[in-house]
Amino acid sequence: MTILNIAVAGSTGRMGRVLLEMIAEAPDMQLSAALEQKENPFLTKDAGELIGAPCGIPISSDIAAALSGSDVLIDFTRPAGTLAHLAICRAAGVKMVIGTTGFSADEKEVLKAASADIAIVFAPNMSVGVNIMFKLLEVAASTLHNEYDIEIVEAHHRHKVDAPSGTALRMGEIIAQTLNRDLAKVAVYGREGVTGERAAETIGFATIRGGDIVGDHTAIFAGTGERIEVTHKASSRKTFAMGALRAARFLATQQNGLFDMQDVLGLR
Repeated sequence: MTILNIAVAGSTGRMGRVLLEMIAEAPDMQLSAALEQKENPFLTKDAGELIGAPCGIPISSDIAAALSGSDVLIDFTRPAGTLAHLAICRAAGVKMVIGTTGFSADEKEVLKAASADIAIVFAPNMSVGVNIMFKLLEVAASTLHNEYDIEIVEAHHRHKVDAPSGTALRMGEIIAQTLNRDLAKVAVYGREGVTGERAAETIGFATIRGGDIVGDHTAIFAGTGERIEVTHKASSRKTFAMGALRAARFLATQQNGLFDMQDVLGLR
């Protein structure tokens, strides 16, 4: 059995710790590096201690040195950090699984350019269930055409810094592309006051932030006399970690290129 050497960025965060746990349980993977920012209080400590299973891998802020010997870096941090990691991975030939959200259009072009040299799985949501939902939205939009009003509602924990979520935006993109609409022109991200009658081509977004909600997403297709709702609710970050590990296994067979979870799951 080939063992994949996996590095984790943001290793002491909520998602990072779940990834450490899942890697420790995977028979075909081993942790090769645990990365954090220079001011992190856990630097130099054994990464495994965070999950009660010491592994001999120290938490490090020296990204280039830590990535030596790694096959794949899994990154669920923030755009600035991910782009810094990307430059080092590109130079070192280390593949990346990127679950970071909040990238600008220009930043996404940087990811695309880097994929000429390394293989990258970039997805706003690594959950298998969410990516099946993406496929269902494509089917729903192509069948319902323009006869239903479309609204997207998402809810996350109080610590999430971007809105709408990357997953909600991807839902809107899929629906808009299927209906031959330009999401930048038809998206409405908030309503207040006298807004006037709803334009038929609108795709609306509503955002909820509070508590420890892991992630809820619903697309509403509201027609005359009926309403169809396609919903995914995540109850544990393990679903995202499992998808990220599946993406890392997929990258083992790729030399370069930019992929998403639809590619990983064979849903194209």
